[in-house]
Amino acid sequence: MSTLPRALTLPAQPAAAQAARRAARRRARQERSTAWAFIGPSVVVILGLSVVPVVWSLLLSFRADDLVTPGRWVGLDNYRALAQDPNFRTAVGNTLLYAALYVPLSLVGGLALALALNRRIRLIGLYRTLVFIPFVVSATAQGVLFSFILDPEFGVANALLHQLGISAQGFLADPDQALYLLVLISLWSGVGFCVVVYLAALQDVPPELVEAARIDGAGRAQVLRHVTLPALTPVTVFLLLWQLITSLQVFDLIYVTTKGGPLGSTTVIVYFVWQQAFQMFTAGYGAASAYVLAVALLVAGGALRVVRRRQGRTEGGIR
Repeated sequence: MSTLPRALTLPAQPAAAQAARRAARRRARQERSTAWAFIGPSVVVILGLSVVPVVWSLLLSFRADDLVTPGRWVGLDNYRALAQDPNFRTAVGNTLLYAALYVPLSLVGGLALALALNRRIRLIGLYRTLVFIPFVVSATAQGVLFSFILDPEFGVANALLHQLGISAQGFLADPDQALYLLVLISLWSGVGFCVVVYLAALQDVPPELVEAARIDGAGRAQVLRHVTLPALTPVTVFLLLWQLITSLQVFDLIYVTTKGGPLGSTTVIVYFVWQQAFQMFTAGYGAASAYVLAVALLVAGGALRVVRRRQGRTEGGIR
């Protein structure tokens, strides 16, 4: 046993503990500095390209500004003018009609193709690839392609109709047809995304549930209704929100094909914003219309989230 007094050995322990704590704090500071060195450029980019423009455009929506000459503060006048603008109402109506057609058709078409392609058949990989290829084609390329195909005078579509004895159509130059044709063009590419997502979800449907339903005598339609579709509900909600946002933000296809015409029949909200800001040079008015769209997107997203949460509670209560 040591003969040294206890008072001589105790002070060394607090000093060692303090040194260890200082070393730990020093390492933590070094780690934080290293982390900020890596993420700092990304933070600057995010702030510069998203947060700052959002705040600036919000302030711009309360001003009468053409981005060239000094503007002035007008408060809510831009929003009041939007409520009385027939062109904006037309753009809203066209956007809602486009979304009402595109969203459900893309989901139903994607699900149908996914069910058809969820099989082990020869060349199935090729078929899945062919369905997905249009999705990776840019909207600009799609617009140029279909502008040639649907040209009223020299397009392939009218040439085929002539061979069938059908009179020539105006297609994208016809106010009664243009918007519906744009929906079809969007479906040509947008369905591929839904197919891929649904195919991935179908792989996760518990096979034991399907087998149990078949043993109980359920047919294909009953298995689809009572087993497959409920299992796909989370994916369907995601696709519904994704396709809704995509449809409300459509711009490039319309810019390449119709420029909002003919007679404003294909002018949607985003194209209206672009016209006001960069053609009419009423940037404040355009920013106000953009924030109306942003509020609509937030409301749609919030509504879908509430619906999904209620569905989750209902399913949990049933279980």
